[in-house]
Amino acid sequence: MPVARQVLLLQVTFVLVLVVVSLGLAAYDARRDARTSATDRAVAVARSVADAPDVVQALGTGDPSASLQPFAERVRADADVDFVTIMAPDRTRYTHPDPANIGKPFIGDLGDAPEGGVFTQEYAGTLGPSMRAVVPVTDPSAPGQPVVALVSVGIRVSSVDRQVRQDLGAIGLAAGLVLLAGAVGAWLISRRLRRQTHGLGELEMTRMYEYYSAVLHAVREGLLLLDPAGRVQLANDEARRLLDLPDDVEGRRLADLGLAPALVEAAQGGTAESDDLYLAGDRVLVVSSSPAEWDGRAVGSVVSLRDRTELQAVTGELDVVRGLTDSLRAQTHEAANRLHTVVSLVELGRTEQAVSFATDELELTQRLTDEVVGSAGDPVVAALLLGKTAEARERGVELEVVGTLPGAVPPRDLVTVIGNLVDNAFEATGRRVRVGLGGTDERPEVRVDDDGPGLSDDEAAHVLERGWTTKAEPGAGRGIGLALVGQAARRHGGRVRIERSDLGGAAFVVELGPGGDTGEDDA
Repeated sequence: MPVARQVLLLQVTFVLVLVVVSLGLAAYDARRDARTSATDRAVAVARSVADAPDVVQALGTGDPSASLQPFAERVRADADVDFVTIMAPDRTRYTHPDPANIGKPFIGDLGDAPEGGVFTQEYAGTLGPSMRAVVPVTDPSAPGQPVVALVSVGIRVSSVDRQVRQDLGAIGLAAGLVLLAGAVGAWLISRRLRRQTHGLGELEMTRMYEYYSAVLHAVREGLLLLDPAGRVQLANDEARRLLDLPDDVEGRRLADLGLAPALVEAAQGGTAESDDLYLAGDRVLVVSSSPAEWDGRAVGSVVSLRDRTELQAVTGELDVVRGLTDSLRAQTHEAANRLHTVVSLVELGRTEQAVSFATDELELTQRLTDEVVGSAGDPVVAALLLGKTAEARERGVELEVVGTLPGAVPPRDLVTVIGNLVDNAFEATGRRVRVGLGGTDERPEVRVDDDGPGLSDDEAAHVLERGWTTKAEPGAGRGIGLALVGQAARRHGGRVRIERSDLGGAAFVVELGPGGDTGEDDA
């Protein structure tokens, strides 16, 4: 049975039991109050009759019943009671609704009424069960005010119960309205619950939650589930690790967690995104997001995260090798051309010119190689720079490498920094790019200048922003490459500065070392 239907039945049952119990208590209370009220009214009427002067005067006559019977019947009719009996202290009746009982003894208890008290009880007399009161009649003119008669006034229980039934009619109507309101409210709650639980039963919901939780926490990809307002509804263990999320992430807005703005925008976007690269802290993440719908209604979005940090670093090194391979292929083509030139000069008999041409080319190539290797120090970085030099020649750009790189920085990070900065400079430059290597052993420094148009203040403020997507502005130098440069600098406790180059364009200065600013990049 669906949970919503179970809740409906439980609520209706609870309301029904509550109304029935309340109705029973109300009936009991109404019956008790009605009998108490009837007793109080009987006492009041009996006191009024006992205090009437005509009663004492009639008792002094030879036939008290002659004047007391009409008086008692008038009081009974006016006070709406069932009997008014005036009797002698020895129980002999002077009045009774049934004249045939006049002169007969009173049936019932008198309590302490003969001694001057007021006595009440429920008793079944000649008229049936009744709530009755017995009060004394005293003679105020006699010494000591002796009790000269007794007055008993009664209201039949059937009359009391008839009044209770009338009261219970109104109580029952109110109870019915309460029951109807409770049933309608329970139905509305059940309808809302059925819509929210999609008509599932408790076993189905339990099984679904168990599988859902087990699967989401077992997968090796990071998973985020967001509601339409951008609040995190679920983050599995891998997502918490990749994004460094706090323990209380559920229910918080993704934008308030200090993540990269572009990553937040992609996660909350209304369109599906697939395998985009973003930076989150020191990690390169592959992010895919997709809107989630149910019955045509948007219920949020699903974001998957994969760690590509190591793969990105290896890819960078592979790009260096590929670039070096391309440059070697180009150099092989050039060497073949030069060899043909030397052979042709020899065949023409110009041996001295052939030797001079070959010697100059060898000296130029060796000098360039010695300068690059001497500046870089590391073979991997030297290979990168040689490859970039060959690429620069193909582009028609003059690439100059100056200075020497001290210290011991991992080649992988140097490849990331130099490779991305030089590529960025090639995209922005006109004719010249300069790579400056320097600094100290504790604080190595890489500087790349170009003679391009440079960066505006707004561009400089955002070009190294973490999480800038590769699709943000293609070709504008704001892709993930520059973000990786900033990431590598921060990893070594350094920083990135953006300055105006003396070549006319932009200058990117990367300081690597423990003395750097670990907070924000400078622009």
